[in-house]
Amino acid sequence: MDFPSPDWKQHVEQKWTQLGNVKKEFSLLSEIETIFNFAQTQIQQEDLKTLCRISERYPVKKSVEYATKFKDQGNLSFKNNDYTSAALYYSKGVCHARKNTEQLSLCYANRSAALFHLGLYNKCLEDIQRAFDEGYPSHLQRKLLDRRKKCVDQLKEQKQSKVPSSEHQAQQTADEKDAISCLPAGISVQFSPEKGRHLLATDKKSAGEVLFKDKAFCFVLIPGDGHHTKTSKGDIFGTEHRYCHHCLCQTLSIVPCVGCSYAQYCGQWCAAEAWRQYHSWECPIGSELLALGVLAHLALRMALKAELKVVQRARGCHFRKVNVLPGAALANSDVKNEQSGSLEENLYSLSELNIEQSSSSSDYLNCYYGTPYLGIYSLLPHVLNHSPSLRFLLAFTMAMLCERLKEVESLPEIWQCCEQESGSMLGSTALRHMMQLRCNAQAVTAIRVKENTRLAVQSTWEVRIATAVFPLLSLLNHSCCPNTSISFSLGLNSDVPAFSASGVTVTIRTSKDVSAGDELLHCYGPHCRRLDVMERQRLLFEQYFFHCYCKACETELAAGNWKLASASYLKCEKCGNSLQESTHMHMCSLPFCGYQISNVELQRRIQKIQSHLDQAFELLENYKLDRALNVLKGATTQADCILMKMHPVQGKLADATARVYATIGDWKEAASHLKHSITAVRSQYGEDSVELGQQLFKLTQVYFNGRDRQSALSVISRAQHLLSLHCDLHSEELQELQQIEACLHAAVSAL
Repeated sequence: MDFPSPDWKQHVEQKWTQLGNVKKEFSLLSEIETIFNFAQTQIQQEDLKTLCRISERYPVKKSVEYATKFKDQGNLSFKNNDYTSAALYYSKGVCHARKNTEQLSLCYANRSAALFHLGLYNKCLEDIQRAFDEGYPSHLQRKLLDRRKKCVDQLKEQKQSKVPSSEHQAQQTADEKDAISCLPAGISVQFSPEKGRHLLATDKKSAGEVLFKDKAFCFVLIPGDGHHTKTSKGDIFGTEHRYCHHCLCQTLSIVPCVGCSYAQYCGQWCAAEAWRQYHSWECPIGSELLALGVLAHLALRMALKAELKVVQRARGCHFRKVNVLPGAALANSDVKNEQSGSLEENLYSLSELNIEQSSSSSDYLNCYYGTPYLGIYSLLPHVLNHSPSLRFLLAFTMAMLCERLKEVESLPEIWQCCEQESGSMLGSTALRHMMQLRCNAQAVTAIRVKENTRLAVQSTWEVRIATAVFPLLSLLNHSCCPNTSISFSLGLNSDVPAFSASGVTVTIRTSKDVSAGDELLHCYGPHCRRLDVMERQRLLFEQYFFHCYCKACETELAAGNWKLASASYLKCEKCGNSLQESTHMHMCSLPFCGYQISNVELQRRIQKIQSHLDQAFELLENYKLDRALNVLKGATTQADCILMKMHPVQGKLADATARVYATIGDWKEAASHLKHSITAVRSQYGEDSVELGQQLFKLTQVYFNGRDRQSALSVISRAQHLLSLHCDLHSEELQELQQIEACLHAAVSAL
């Protein structure tokens, strides 16, 4: 939940309506500190009661009752041999149990059993020790001692008898650490009034080349993910139950916060660092932070993590005004005309770092070295681009958070002194960040696999696990057809403690060849292969306040091609040629054919096919393979009447059919249908897309499992190339392709 809960938004909207004539006065305010101070003056006791009432729906207190409930649910999953769900339930019990209690020791002990069955022997040993530390009952200790011996024996067999002391598995060399958040040779930071700060390639870059890596300055985990994993009992595990809240390392053996039941970590190091950097102040208002949304939470954390002296340094910098050309359309958030030139924003130049109005990379990068917060602070908040009602919502929300911090006496002592002097530094700084995040927040994503041991082919999807802000990534302007791609690395590196303070790194690489002098461009979401040009223009202006003039948009607008190419993959039922759209009808492209169908009827039939596809997925997940295949065959017959083979829905039908055949072990049929899916994916997303790479990865797996070595070898190199353009080189897909390739070459050599 990025924005506040609907109930809180409704409450603030009512206050906004009740302001009456004062709304006009507020609408004219342009200084963030003044806006925040105004919001503070509107706080009444009833508002605090309302926030308290809403926050009660997001409980974060320890609970003996819930700890027992989750432990019992874990026991049930354990008996059903669902050890992953068991570990997750026991972890929820761990989070709700109080420190130094038998209940906590039992949750740790039970979880160690689940981890043992999952083969996580090091983690099992850690939980056994935690159970003993929490006072595990003496009459039950024999079980834990036996389990500990079995773990050690298993580790010896794996030649890993030494139990690592670190909780983290991610590995990274010191050289790699030094490269993070620094631009290498061959890339420069430039400035122009039209584009603001942006990045240029000064050397030729090949497709797939790593340009730079950037550490997240700050991030907040997103509760839930919209695609939750449900156990047989219908309980839900979201991202907050699977990832460390400090480094985003995925783990089944969390260490809980000592004060609340929500925050959880992959180990004691992360728990201690989170407490030191921000959580000691956030913990008492955890319910309010959940109720008021991720953006408010992240904005407050950014200010707290930066620390007062750095914030004061950033606020004390002299701002130099730079004239912005009328009508300039910018794709980043450094400089931008607000509301058709009604306001010229400032470019924030850090005078104490001697930054001048030049295009020198070293000048502009000074604000990122050592203290990336200064670069983040310089991003524009676009105050007047936010509607007055939204400005009031953001300001009042942040004012309420600061009020709650004061009430629970959670405000850092150094900030308390400052607040007495200046009145609103923490709140106004956090409000600035909240406004900045609308244009500069980056979703951190990961691939989730739905765990179903009965299916040979598992379903996967991309989930948002956190919202972050990156200092260097924010310099990239937008393009609907970008020449870069990004991938994320999560978790900490035990060998480099200095790097561990972040835990989230983004790698920016070229997705196509880039010539010297070309601007490096990143897609903010609306991609030319996924949305038509008018929809892209609308979304970009609503969120980022600019009209896009990238090459893809200019070409499509000039040619009048306002619809996606897939919109033309509609088929005439009479002669099989393509259809053309008119105002209310679709007609055959051949004049003498005469076939036509209403737009309403056409959409109804496509939606019916989509509903059959959804039904087939549900049957497949429940292992009702014959019924799923029958539904897919019927839907494909319907689709063949009105859709070309390149239509996206045809691609989805073919992919789902391939999954069914792969699950029953008919690899030849699976490959045949998967190739049909690849035709549609190639047409929809392009030859260099990650989607095509993922489909070729699946085809490689199918060929390999079907023992068709030559076909697998013919596909694998293309799959590797495409995935290397978009994914981390240590991604599971690329690692598996390397293993398959080695196995295939070994088999060919043995013939």
